[in-house]
Amino acid sequence: MSPLSRTSPLTADDPASAARAIDAARRGWAVRIAAGQGALTLLPVEAATAATLAAFGPDRILLSGERAATLKLTNQLAAASPGPVLIGFDPADGVERGLAIADPSLDLAWPMKGPFRTLQLADETCARAAIALARHAGLLPAWYVAENAGDAVETSAAAVAAFADPSRLAIAARARLPVSASEAAEIVAFRTPEDPREHVALIVGERDDSLPVVRLHSECLTGDVFGSLKCDCGPQLHAALHEMAHATWGVLLYLRQEGRGIGLVNKLRAYQLQDQGFDTVDANTRLGFPVEARDFGIAAQMLRLIAVPSVRLMTNNPEKVARLEAEGIRVAERLPLALPANPHNQHYLATKRDRTGHQL
Repeated sequence: MSPLSRTSPLTADDPASAARAIDAARRGWAVRIAAGQGALTLLPVEAATAATLAAFGPDRILLSGERAATLKLTNQLAAASPGPVLIGFDPADGVERGLAIADPSLDLAWPMKGPFRTLQLADETCARAAIALARHAGLLPAWYVAENAGDAVETSAAAVAAFADPSRLAIAARARLPVSASEAAEIVAFRTPEDPREHVALIVGERDDSLPVVRLHSECLTGDVFGSLKCDCGPQLHAALHEMAHATWGVLLYLRQEGRGIGLVNKLRAYQLQDQGFDTVDANTRLGFPVEARDFGIAAQMLRLIAVPSVRLMTNNPEKVARLEAEGIRVAERLPLALPANPHNQHYLATKRDRTGHQL
């Protein structure tokens, strides 16, 4: 029995139960997700060991629609709006085969994985919640499924949805923070009760009645901290702060959504795939994730909490404009952010232009 299953009782729909399930999945423990009369008992493929796999006794694997499309398990019509796919699995095949099905970085080493037996998915609500839970945990979106697996950490599809609900975000702390771009700056930290990640707003300059210059910047450890040349994140971050310093005022939203929302480890897996010749779009979908997994509702809620209903948005991505306006924030103007390419990121920048609609 896992320790989490013996903690104080929670209702399955409490978002805290989703937080416990996320922690359990990262530790390689089984979780059970319920929705209505349906339920799925699951073990994360990438965290399973030979011992836990044998004890769990799966007979199926649940994959995201994107990963299933890579494995040719969906037709073209379904692949346009992919849902989770269930396939048969014999635990005697072992963890190596299960991981080869889930992890595209192993596709070259394990080119012959089929034939697969696609099964009827009884409860798509539970299945979609499971794929979302894996992403929140920073794991590959692939689960072993068993009918009677015994002990598991309980949660529900409703709890997983509530865990990610941006409206639950609140200001946790704020303080004056002089930065190199501007000595007149204030930092505001936001969090929800169950999620350990804190999102941050840096308010640059003296606030007045004019519309602020706003930049939505997703966390990028490799670019922001280590100066990676594979992307343009670090230079964009610093250029945006200096542009705000030269405007009347601005707000930089630092969103803890590494790798376009797939997490650091999965982003590094995407880098492995890029080294094999895939671009950033195909790398994400081969991993089993959508091209864009970030939640811009978080940015909108942050702006509401600091009373910024209208913005001048600094972005090369028109989709950010549309997403923010869909969340109720008025974008009065889009301001491009032009930076030079380097030999390591020029293909990445061309992919953003040609495949995800970025423009200056």
